[in-house]
Amino acid sequence: MSTVYLDEAATTPVRRDVLEAMWPYLTGTFGNPSSTHEPGELARRALEDARRDVATFLGARPGEITFTSGGTESDNAAVKGLALASTRGRHVVVSAIEHPAVLESAAWLARQGFEVTEIGVDAFGRVAPDELAAALRDDTAVVSVQLASNEVGTVQDVAALSAVAAERGVPFHTDAVQGAGWLDLDVARLGVQALSLSGHKLGAPKGVGVLFVARRVRFEPLLHGGGQEHGRRSGTENVASAVGLAAAVRAARPDASGVAALRDRFVEQVLAGAPTARLTGHRVHRLPGSASFVFPGRSGESILLDLERRGVVVSSGSACHAGSDEPSHVLTAMGLEREVAQTAVRFTFGAAVTAAQLDDAARAVVEVCA
Repeated sequence: MSTVYLDEAATTPVRRDVLEAMWPYLTGTFGNPSSTHEPGELARRALEDARRDVATFLGARPGEITFTSGGTESDNAAVKGLALASTRGRHVVVSAIEHPAVLESAAWLARQGFEVTEIGVDAFGRVAPDELAAALRDDTAVVSVQLASNEVGTVQDVAALSAVAAERGVPFHTDAVQGAGWLDLDVARLGVQALSLSGHKLGAPKGVGVLFVARRVRFEPLLHGGGQEHGRRSGTENVASAVGLAAAVRAARPDASGVAALRDRFVEQVLAGAPTARLTGHRVHRLPGSASFVFPGRSGESILLDLERRGVVVSSGSACHAGSDEPSHVLTAMGLEREVAQTAVRFTFGAAVTAAQLDDAARAVVEVCA
């Protein structure tokens, strides 16, 4: 029995072209990019080439790109770094459905004396611009709202939200980890001053990410030392992984419309065959490769196990909370009862998914729920 992997929101396989791009910098070209000899110079050139490629992908300047260890570090650095450097005050605004990397960063700032406001979302997981406007104050240091939900796939209108923040002169950060490869991440069109990416969500290895910070925005680095990465993140750079991430973003142009059509067909099959199933997240404004449901009256974990026995690998939501008995904070913020939120199952897939694979998965869901 072949396995259908439908958990790409958790992680994706490393692309072959990414591995091939990385290989020279894991073997012969191993120099430290801070060294002044020839091996170091070769590594430095590769690192700066990767930085330029990522900058082009984001519509940014190379000097605004910092390589990190992943999305969690990028989120931490953005929220804390912008807040700590702010001359406006000690108030932070985040949405109630952010990734734990953002919510826990805000909680840490609260322990340092900052005041944190969590703004709610509607039943589809979207933040209303009016609600953000009402939350902003003269002392707001930073706003952080994710571009797309890792749990329900809802896509925020970040351009509209960032425009609200801009009217008050407040820097805006977006966690774009799940949107990479699917959505337009041009930072000028999004109107953001900071943005986070993670390599392993788009075919690069785990352990590498990106933080974009606009050059005129005040920023306090979290890691201090030799002043690498333009002083924003000290430490010897992971050249091979940066090269791999650059290769991944160069290839990140999937046919989103085709995947979205397959997703919609899959959703209709599940809803038609499993009458108790309820789609979560926005029906239209959602990631092309994301379909999430709750199954009231059933155990989400038992559905996961039954699907895996049938060769379909999925998850109950964020991989960061796997194994937790607590319901998803995203679903409860969207108004679902705790008992219903605990029945969540998430199906996420990439551009390589086939209609046959999703048809098999839909049949398995119907069988499990029969």
